[in-house]
Amino acid sequence: AEIEAIDLEFLIEDLPRLLGSMKVGSDRIRDIVRSLRNFSRVDESEMKPVDIHEGIDSTLLILHNRLKAKSDWPGIQVIKDYGNLPLVECYAGQLNQVFMNLITNALDALEMGNEIDAKKPLKSTEDSSWLNTQCPLALALCHVPTIRITTEVINRDWVAIRIADNGSGMSEEVRSRLFNTFFTTKPVGKGTGLGLSISHQIVIEKHGGQLRCISAPAAGSEFIIEIPVRQSIHQQAWLQQVS
Repeated sequence: AEIEAIDLEFLIEDLPRLLGSMKVGSDRIRDIVRSLRNFSRVDESEMKPVDIHEGIDSTLLILHNRLKAKSDWPGIQVIKDYGNLPLVECYAGQLNQVFMNLITNALDALEMGNEIDAKKPLKSTEDSSWLNTQCPLALALCHVPTIRITTEVINRDWVAIRIADNGSGMSEEVRSRLFNTFFTTKPVGKGTGLGLSISHQIVIEKHGGQLRCISAPAAGSEFIIEIPVRQSIHQQAWLQQVS
């Protein structure tokens, strides 16, 4: 009877904690399901106004396991510098795939042993905008594997999404071939060489935008997506070019 009383006492003490853990787990499952739904947008084949930040956040949640720290890995710091974006007309599922490809590419770069020597300052490229006087992150980025995601309105009718990492960067030869179909710098079996090519096609052909990369050895990499807020803007620009 005394043992049963002790067991009951432990059970009473543990019950709130167990219930709390179950709630955290169920909330986590709910968030993942919602993120998968937002990411895939399988029921939205038409272009419509969407929240770009929602798509990025859903992608980050899906990739959470790769971002978190492990016994032999410090984890990756994600810095989100979101601007005040309007809803953007786009194929949400396709654009989310671009976010997935670019963020995964940054994760791969940081995980492939491209560690920055903490004693050396992080170099920057002439056109790089993610390490400037307005956002002095160079020192922190030298020590911690970091992905920085920035969004902003440009030219009033366009938005820019910048995804930068502080990996080892790449040579001009590699950068110039990034968007070529089947081109990859990853080991055999690790990459198909299609992710960036497909992303380029989605941004350029499907959304009338631009996708470019800024990088240099030991300077990290930054991918910049620029798309019109409304596709009518892209169509008008196209008509002006052909007329």
